[in-house]
Formats: sequence, structure tokens, C-alpha cells
Amino acid sequence: MRLTPVFLLSAIDAAHFPGETKTFGAPEIAFLGRSNVGKSSLINALLGSKQAHTSSTPGRTRAINFFSLHEGAGDKRKVRPSLIFADLPGYGYAKISKAISSEWPKFIEPYLAERETLALSICLVDTNIPPQENDSQLIHYLQEMGKPYLVVGTKSDRLSGNVLAKSLAALKKKHEVDDILIVSAKTEAGTGALWQRIHAVAAESR
Repeated sequence: MRLTPVFLLSAIDAAHFPGETKTFGAPEIAFLGRSNVGKSSLINALLGSKQAHTSSTPGRTRAINFFSLHEGAGDKRKVRPSLIFADLPGYGYAKISKAISSEWPKFIEPYLAERETLALSICLVDTNIPPQENDSQLIHYLQEMGKPYLVVGTKSDRLSGNVLAKSLAALKKKHEVDDILIVSAKTEAGTGALWQRIHAVAAESR
């Protein structure tokens, strides 16, 4: 069943995170990655909508944007959400990296470290570029905090065969992970497998 997305709010401070009255404690799935890695495009592909704003200008997302996902549609939509998606600000783009970095301790780190309803952090890495150090830093941060995470390789439609295999091997080695799920927001390849992972984690957290 496809879930109906509803935009909840944008938060630039921990005090602005949605509370129990808005989410009913639904499991939250966070999407993280470098600017222009394709977070918003992937979210839209998963939801089958244009809820998350995409831009060719890196660094446009400066807040955590929350979306509630409901069974049914229109008047038949259930009030209680099944899931919450959180689209986090990108990092690593030179022109805005300092500004983003200064904001992380204020509300992004508390979200990742302290949010009780956060069931899974999806770390997006670009399969079309060499492995990036700041992606490794994020993954290692989640490992040290003992937080559930999944590494997802984006833009896989641009590579094929041995080239994609070599990129995947390099990403696994650099980020010290055994599992990377390859997806494409353009062709929706891998999105079904990603949904399976999301639903499995959400079921365990309930």
C-alpha cells in the first residue's frame, strides 16, 4: 500500500521538533548526505510525489523537514501516521559547509543522538564520485552512537557493469561497511528494496 505524505513542519531548533500530538510516536526515518547527493529526489521517488523540494543549487535545505506518512488518501486517510520521514540539511558543499557545520551541534546532532522515535538513519552516498571523508565521518558517528543506519548509494542509473561494481567496492572499503543498497531516484531502481528495509525497521521499533 502506498502511503499518503503530508508535510508537517520545518525545524531549525530542537524545540521545534514535532511532538507526540503530531506524530503519535510513529517511527522516524532520517535521510542524510552531502549536498546534491539526491536526498529530496529519493524521498519524492519513494513517496510518488513532489513533497520534498529539489534544487540544482546545493545547500538549499537548511532545516529538518518532517513529513508524516498515512495509510489511505483524502477523507479516508488515517489520522495516525504509519511513518515519519525527516529530510536533513546536506553537508560538504564548500560555499555553505561552514554555515551548515555550525548549525549541526544546535539541532541536527541532538536529533540524531537523542530523538527517541528515530528508527533509522539512511546515509546517502553518491556512486558517481570517489568516496568522501565527510560521509565516512557521518557513518562512523552513527556507529559510535550505536544508532541504526543504512548506507544507500544514489544515482546508480549513471553507471553500469564493472564501473558500478568498482564504485560500490570503493565505497564499502572507505566507509568500512559490508552492505550498501544501490538506488536510482530517476528509474526508481532499488526503491522497492529500500521500502522493504524501512518497513522492517519500523515494525521492529513499534
